[in-house]
Amino acid sequence: MYRIAMVSTGGTIEKTYNEFDGLLVNALSNLDFILAQLVLTGVEIFRVPLMNKDSTEMSDIDHELIAKTVELYTAQHDGVVVVHGTDRLTETGERIEQRLGVPRVPVVLTGAMRPFQLRNTDAIQNVTEALLAVQIAPPGVYVAMHNRLLPFPGAVKDRRHGTFVMAAELEKG
Repeated sequence: MYRIAMVSTGGTIEKTYNEFDGLLVNALSNLDFILAQLVLTGVEIFRVPLMNKDSTEMSDIDHELIAKTVELYTAQHDGVVVVHGTDRLTETGERIEQRLGVPRVPVVLTGAMRPFQLRNTDAIQNVTEALLAVQIAPPGVYVAMHNRLLPFPGAVKDRRHGTFVMAAELEKG
C-alpha cells in the first residue's frame, strides 16, 4: 500500500460558491468529494487539513508552516501532495525545497486555475496528476499541473497562459 499524505491549504481548488453574495470563497473543502470520484487502488490517502486560505492571503509564516508540516509527513509516508492556491504556490514550493533540499520522498504541489465547482475546472485533472506523480517521481519537490511535472526551484506561474512553466521558458516569451 502506497501511503500519501495530502496537505490541504486552500486556494481556488477549494473555493465554493456563496449563492447569497455571488462570491467564490474558501469556506468548505472540495477535496474529499474529488477523492471520492477517483479509483485509488493500492493507495492510502492521509488527509491533513492544515488551512483553507486563498494563497494571496498567505504570509511567510504560512509558507513556513506548510514547509514544516511537509517535513513532518515526509518521514512517515511514501509521498506528500500539497494542494495549494496557484498565486503563491511557487513561494511555498521554494520554501519546502530550501528547508528540505531533496526530501526523502517526492513532494508534489498542485492546485487549480478554475474552481472545482465550475464546469470547466482543472481541479480533478491536477489532483489526479499529482497523485500519480508522487508515486513515480524521484525524491524532490515539484508542481504537477496541466500534464506537466516541474521541479523546484525554477517553476513559476505563467499568468498569461494560466499554467506553470520553468522560469527560463517564461523569460523566452
